[in-house]
Amino acid sequence: MRNATLRGEAKVAWQSTHEAHAKKRAGLDFEEGGLLLAARRAEAHRHFGYGSFVEYIERLLGYAPRVTHDKLRVAEALEGLPHLARELEVGSLKYSHARELTRVATAETEKVWPEHARGRTAREVEKLVAGRRPGSWPDSPVEPAQQRQVLRFDVSGETLASFREAVAKLQREAGEHLDDDGTLLLLARFVLGGAVDDGRSSYQVSLDVCEDCQRARQLADGELIDVSGAVADMARCDGQRLPSAHVGTAPPKSPTPATQESPTRATQESPTRATQESPTRATRDVPPAVRRGVLRRDHHRCRVPGCTHSRFVDIHHVQAKADGGNHDPGNLVALRGAHHRAIHEGTSMSTVGGGGELVFRHADGTPYGSRPSAASSLVQTRLFQALRNLGFGEGEARRALADARRETEADASLDELLRHCLGATDYPRVSASVVNPLRCRSW
Repeated sequence: MRNATLRGEAKVAWQSTHEAHAKKRAGLDFEEGGLLLAARRAEAHRHFGYGSFVEYIERLLGYAPRVTHDKLRVAEALEGLPHLARELEVGSLKYSHARELTRVATAETEKVWPEHARGRTAREVEKLVAGRRPGSWPDSPVEPAQQRQVLRFDVSGETLASFREAVAKLQREAGEHLDDDGTLLLLARFVLGGAVDDGRSSYQVSLDVCEDCQRARQLADGELIDVSGAVADMARCDGQRLPSAHVGTAPPKSPTPATQESPTRATQESPTRATQESPTRATRDVPPAVRRGVLRRDHHRCRVPGCTHSRFVDIHHVQAKADGGNHDPGNLVALRGAHHRAIHEGTSMSTVGGGGELVFRHADGTPYGSRPSAASSLVQTRLFQALRNLGFGEGEARRALADARRETEADASLDELLRHCLGATDYPRVSASVVNPLRCRSW
């Protein structure tokens, strides 16, 4: 009888420990986040002579800078997410889950996300929120442009020193500070570089674009990695079309990728009867002689005002080919990769002025280099991307944006602007595959 009682007590103790540990850990994480945020706002580090709050926490608690930034970000986000904050505080939500959910949850969606995260590992929750914006729902389509990847390396001191020297050289040649994305992209392009010929790219990568949903994927060591639609648009500016990979075979039953090649991207057409019967060589959209002439005219340098970048510049169509633009040198301009991508993402724009001069502007319409409105720029960028996702061409989207700016109030919301754009255009022409982004689910 006594042994049975002891076994029962041991079972209760085991259960209590199991249930209490996770709840207590989550509650402590919640409390610590609040204390860290309060200490930063009070500038506690200054009272001890530390140069920064990050240094203060590293010496006090041993946290690496990235950990400190992450904890502060989560604590700050939870102030506006009372439901998530309460779940973490009482231990019904793990901190690792809260850390990821605060990237996408808003006051409107914060009650839905925890239900989709329950029972998942931290890695699975990371994948769940990857590629989604704040305010997205768990079943919203993933936006490749929003997906970020993390690279970590374990290297020797010699490798670290050499890497830092290489980065410093890239910074000097670029003439400006480069973030992690820009730095590693340039390093990769140096490695992929081949013989220099202004008529074609000095490096190539393979890019597949689905004909139906325009999903873009880049081939990387045998694996297709999702990239943003802006990357595919960049490829269309200066592409080399490759013959089909299905030459001589029957067309596949499922949707087939259509791809192109730009100065940075090689892409492949979907199979047609012509390519099946007679394989052709790759063809370049912009003639090599024209490309060389444009680079010479632009001094092999990005044309954006103030930019001195001259490494791996791309050729951009000021008026997109889909909108009637041609390969005339007057419609072509040399741009660094970052500025080229910004134009296709809608955060900046290039137009031809009344006197034929090239004009660059921010998303809100202010001249490039001036002080753009952060709020207006964000709304205009999101509206541009929304219109592009609905099947509008770049030129159509920009014209709709310009009309909306003229005909609506200055403080119009994103929803109001989008309704105006759709109401002023022939919406039914938007393809069903764009309206239903899950059409290519079999990929």
